[in-house]
Amino acid sequence: MKAVVLAAGRGTRLRPLTDDKPKGMVEVADDPILTHCFDQLIELGADELVVVVGYKKEVIIDHYGDVYEGVPITYAHQREANGLAHALLTVEEHVDDDFMLILGDNVFDANLQDVVRRQREDRADAAFLVEEVPFEEASRYGVCDTNQYGEITDVIEKPDDPPSNLVMTGFYTFSPAIFHACHLVQPSDRGEYELSDAIDLLIQSGRTIDAIGLDGWRIDVGYPEDRDEAERRLEGDVDETETSTTDVDDHAGGGPDDDGGGGSGSRSNPEGPATT
Repeated sequence: MKAVVLAAGRGTRLRPLTDDKPKGMVEVADDPILTHCFDQLIELGADELVVVVGYKKEVIIDHYGDVYEGVPITYAHQREANGLAHALLTVEEHVDDDFMLILGDNVFDANLQDVVRRQREDRADAAFLVEEVPFEEASRYGVCDTNQYGEITDVIEKPDDPPSNLVMTGFYTFSPAIFHACHLVQPSDRGEYELSDAIDLLIQSGRTIDAIGLDGWRIDVGYPEDRDEAERRLEGDVDETETSTTDVDDHAGGGPDDDGGGGSGSRSNPEGPATT
């Protein structure tokens, strides 16, 4: 299975760390964020890394070259930061089967293998790792609603009235059907081609998308303090109360009046991922 890594982001909120490098090359625990991503994807069985680059792309290309740990790397260039769906379309010519997708500004210590296993064994059209956040914070993210079977029935980008407190974490598996949906997406109010809109088109067309609850933690490295937190966790300076276990079934038809809307154990970027 190929793995797509979105790594075109500037990381303006991480300045001055990103003055001379793209966001994914910011070091966490002595290695760039992308190295952590690549290592995890290879452990999950990735046989090719397809990396979307943009801002200061030469830093990434010069560092990793065409092969990393024996796995070939293909680069796709996103020339303008027009959203995640736009970024995904830059790799369409390189992907013709089910694939993993990771946002290259996230650091995980979580059950990513459960998402890949669901895609491989159940042949779902897509599967997402989702996590639970407090309801009062859910409107900052792409929010998922699910049915009693753990299937995603709706995805809304930063809703004013969130239907649940399950949010997308930045790790997905997709079939190639996502590319057709991305072609149909219209610019959002932010002027971007949103991945959440493409996902919603998949759902409307009757595709099956499974939600897998996060078991562990993830950090969206959007600010210097996020980098520090990710480094602390990778170095083992964390206790079990700071990890999260999300039971997707408990959220079927959920809303802000439901019980049990606990915290996620991770700090996510309130302005959304600056990956593209």
